[in-house]
Amino acid sequence: MNSTETSKKLVIITSRFPFPLEKGDKLRAYYQLRDLSKTWEIHLIALSDVEVSDSDKAEVAPFCSSMHIYPISKWMGYLRVVLGLFGHRPFQTYYFKKWTYQRRVRQLLHEIQPDHILAQLIRTTEYVKDYHACNKTLDYMDILSAGVQKRISLAPRLLQPIYESEWKRLQKYEHVIYDYFEHHTIISSHDRDQLMHPQKNEVLVLPNGVDSYFLDFDNSSINKEFDICFIGNLSYPPNVEAVKFIALQLVPELKKRGLNLRILVSGANPSDEVLAFKDIITITGWVDDIRTSYAKSKVFIAPMFIGTGLQNKILEALALGLPCITTPLAYKAFEQAQGIIQVASDAVEFADEIMAQLKNHDDPNMQSERKMFIQTHYNWEQINANLNGLMGSKK
Repeated sequence: MNSTETSKKLVIITSRFPFPLEKGDKLRAYYQLRDLSKTWEIHLIALSDVEVSDSDKAEVAPFCSSMHIYPISKWMGYLRVVLGLFGHRPFQTYYFKKWTYQRRVRQLLHEIQPDHILAQLIRTTEYVKDYHACNKTLDYMDILSAGVQKRISLAPRLLQPIYESEWKRLQKYEHVIYDYFEHHTIISSHDRDQLMHPQKNEVLVLPNGVDSYFLDFDNSSINKEFDICFIGNLSYPPNVEAVKFIALQLVPELKKRGLNLRILVSGANPSDEVLAFKDIITITGWVDDIRTSYAKSKVFIAPMFIGTGLQNKILEALALGLPCITTPLAYKAFEQAQGIIQVASDAVEFADEIMAQLKNHDDPNMQSERKMFIQTHYNWEQINANLNGLMGSKK
């Protein structure tokens, strides 16, 4: 822990333990812990539906005065979701809320007496929304209702009514929960615009950042084995859809043009749907140093057609100097990125942009411009300094 004995106490509650860094919310929480621990005494409350290893705990422990990990049984979580059919809140809040944990959290807050509470995602808000002894900040991150709405048509027909119900519940809940918190943050102005609340313009936009771990990486000795790469958690539905697009639409379009490009897909937890394409594209799954997957490639693509928020994969690719091509949907989360990120809407446009970017992928001036864009707009320390200022201000 970096804070002094006189530091104010900050409780951070998350719906996942913030390590390893294979998901966007974990990445965001980890760097918030790292930077905020310099000025706050941090007490972490983490829900987790996967086992947290001692080595993962050791990565986070230096930033915390205390850590409280509450395991979520998946089958019990799904049972609570079923019971939630008769309720009104979003199903995911039922999944993560356990009444025995509610009592424990209430007791913990009584013992800690925090000066501030930071709740990540609306999934955690039920645990702290009724605590009023200090100010609270809700980090919406993404507008989850918008992401669920895009997934309704892609869901199996029998599940579509469930997704539609979750979309409507989320919209209502995102509006109602706003008033339980004094401060609010979100990952992009595009997400903020989709929040159904009259005071949404007061929400502070705090994007994710990129660590020097990427910016300082020397990839000059790594062979460019692949023409194209895509990186992401390969069980996350928007990423699964992206891989399906690459294999079923982009590859045929490239072959129609006589191009047999080498394509790499890397990331944690590849689903069976993703692995089904291993004869068409190279799929590595989890790699110990994801920077090498980017560095082995000439062009990065992010064909994101569903989902919300800011794509960390694009930030990381730019930090390594790669040309990046994404969809209008994902591009909306970026500001001042004209000329830095290329945009394509379908397989034809992606193929056009890929061919154009392959011609000058190693242009040192463009590589430097991409890295400078990241250093200027997506610096974790500056982002978290803004968060610190928000939480330290008086309502």
